[in-house]
Amino acid sequence: MNTPCFHCGLPVPGEATWHVAIDGIDRAMCCPGCEAVARTIVDIGQAGYYRARTGFAATGTAAELVPQELKLYDSDPRFTAAEGDIEAVLLVDGIRCAACVWLIEHRLLALDGVVVASLNVATERLTVRWQAGKVQLSDVLQALRGIGYAAYPYDAARHTEQLRKASRTLGRQLFVAGLCMMQVMMYVAPEYMADDGTLDGDMAALMRWASLLLTLPAIVYSAQPFFAGAWASLRARVLGMDVPVALGIGAGFLGSVVATWRGAGDVYFDSVTMFIFLLLASRWLELLARRKAAGALERMQHALPASATRLAAWPGGATAIVPAAALLVGDHVAVKPGEAFAADGVLVEGRTAVDLALLTGESAPQAKGPGDTVPGGAVNVSAAVVLRVTRPVADSTLSNLLKLVERAGAAKPKIAQWADRTAARFVLALLVFAAATFIFWSWFDPARAWPVAIAVLVVSCPCALSLATPSALAAATDRLLARGILVVRPHVLETLQRATHVVFDKTGTLTAGRPAVQALHVFGAMDARAATQVAAALEAGSLHPLGRAIVAHAAQPATVQATQLEETPGQGLAGVVDGQAYRLGNARHAAGLAGTPPPMVDGGDGVTLVWLATPGYWLACFAISDALRPDARETIDWFRAQGKEVVLLSGDRQELADAVARQLGIGKALGDCLSERKLDYVQRLQRKGAVVAMVGDGINDAAVLSAADVSFAMGSGAALAQVHADTVLLHGRVGMVMEAAAMARATARVIRQNLAWATLYNLVAIPAAAFGLLGPWLAGVGMAASSAIVIVNALRLRRE
Repeated sequence: MNTPCFHCGLPVPGEATWHVAIDGIDRAMCCPGCEAVARTIVDIGQAGYYRARTGFAATGTAAELVPQELKLYDSDPRFTAAEGDIEAVLLVDGIRCAACVWLIEHRLLALDGVVVASLNVATERLTVRWQAGKVQLSDVLQALRGIGYAAYPYDAARHTEQLRKASRTLGRQLFVAGLCMMQVMMYVAPEYMADDGTLDGDMAALMRWASLLLTLPAIVYSAQPFFAGAWASLRARVLGMDVPVALGIGAGFLGSVVATWRGAGDVYFDSVTMFIFLLLASRWLELLARRKAAGALERMQHALPASATRLAAWPGGATAIVPAAALLVGDHVAVKPGEAFAADGVLVEGRTAVDLALLTGESAPQAKGPGDTVPGGAVNVSAAVVLRVTRPVADSTLSNLLKLVERAGAAKPKIAQWADRTAARFVLALLVFAAATFIFWSWFDPARAWPVAIAVLVVSCPCALSLATPSALAAATDRLLARGILVVRPHVLETLQRATHVVFDKTGTLTAGRPAVQALHVFGAMDARAATQVAAALEAGSLHPLGRAIVAHAAQPATVQATQLEETPGQGLAGVVDGQAYRLGNARHAAGLAGTPPPMVDGGDGVTLVWLATPGYWLACFAISDALRPDARETIDWFRAQGKEVVLLSGDRQELADAVARQLGIGKALGDCLSERKLDYVQRLQRKGAVVAMVGDGINDAAVLSAADVSFAMGSGAALAQVHADTVLLHGRVGMVMEAAAMARATARVIRQNLAWATLYNLVAIPAAAFGLLGPWLAGVGMAASSAIVIVNALRLRRE
């Protein structure tokens, strides 16, 4: 006797492989639907449902959950609130085309309390926001299942697995359709090649019946997605893009069955099987593009560990493995070499090197010791350490980054919305046109009315029109994310290529945001290395930014130590190194020990001079300033070459802003700009018709970043949660703005090409089919090829 399904109680088939781990035990499931339902219940922390139930659940499918199970989501703290709006990012299964998007969004917006419903067809992510108290997440999920779609709270791993399963299913359907197509072609070939009267009538009838039997698997199994999609659309009283496809397949097959039964008339079994195969091939290509788009997010998701080694007490406490989500602020965690830090924290024991490549793009590991902060998601490279948690996992740097990534692509730019509306209207117009074509040919040449009407239904390609924009945007945003450029809002690529002005903040954007030694002048009594070592020894314990710049310039820890240190606020330091007295500070402070006026040194605008002296001698002068980023000049030159007007806005003094502008070749620089003045300047440009791209550090420029038409923030660890920009530059290179602008231009070019191709194809192909110039099989080739061309053209952006 077969084992009963742990979820619904039905027998589990002997060859079944579906199972879910519940309370640490693998439980057998009878079908993928029960598996999906049970995994959902476990994933949201409601495994107790199985312990408390009094009977088996009602049988279900992957697209249908019983209401009692759906309501388990309503106790999930992520989707509950006493008041205000609640937002959820959902993963939707069964998306086929842009008509699915229109149907889902309109169905959810019809629910009382739902204020936002936005689905991205390329990423299958649905963003829903609703008013607390008016509607619950279970209501949203039930509404989706009512129109034939399964949805779950978004999870990158589940999304990847969903795409993998869909790819396997589609691959099997494609294989069956291809096999049927080839076999049917073998049986219809003699009839095409035979001259009139040369093929025996009984043999011709046998060939037709054989073709009918070989077409049945393609109709019943391979064409199932088209019929299911069409039925869901009609049930919801909308005309999705599967409707004309299903009508074309159904009409061609039923007409051929009637002709085969009567023994007279044309059959189209070869056209039907070829059409199914080619259209499935184009959908497989589209699914491949979606899997590529999900790859970067999956890699980030897997970087955050699921568990951590918590110390019961520190120092000396026992260790225990706990879920990472259970860590609290103040907990101490032991992190071994090769492990990722589960949460943001401060090192309290041990020294190690930390790999921050995923978070900041830094290729070289950074040294960390007691007192240094470490972001969650960073990888411990060299030695075991103990971390004190300062942020829970849900608020860690990587978690905040993942939230931004998940939000990216949730909404659609205006051009994509236009394509969706146009495609939906296109389907209605196509059905009316096909009916009119059938009526005309029934009067003009009744024998050709049926095949011509089928060709019109088959040849049209609203899918190419609706996929033109989202496929290109998905490929471009995935490529940018791989480069460390996170596009958070949907309009970035569309707006950036139209920008007329590019406005840069100075500190932390065009400059590194921290002082650095730009030049070292020595005066003969000591060489540069020795002078740097003495100065670094004097500043070893200092927290002053200029002192830290000198220590950093030394690159290695000082080989000598300073004693008898004395600090004069606002002046500098004095101390003894190897028995010799030294002073390090401004010219007046150092001159008190040197005894003579300082040598002439041209510091330049924005440069602070720090002098090193010993009794009777001037030893060295450190020229320190906020260093320009190495790619700043190249970025400015590129935008100027593109005809953009580049502007520098800075909160520093006007002379410092002018100095940086001169070094970078920026024609207009405004200093002494607080946040309000920056905002006013950008808004004045916009009132004059300018399209403004703003680049800032994302912390002090929140208002102006929000106001700009398109904005970029330099990504920096914990500041990610405070970013108000449309795009985050994760690796902190200003040159990434240039890369994003180049990608925006390429994306706009591809979208124009796709829309032009889809429009031209339909303008030519539909009239040709209506005039009887295209048979059903050739129409199927054209329709599938049209979608494939759009997808392949969009995928080129991944190699830009």
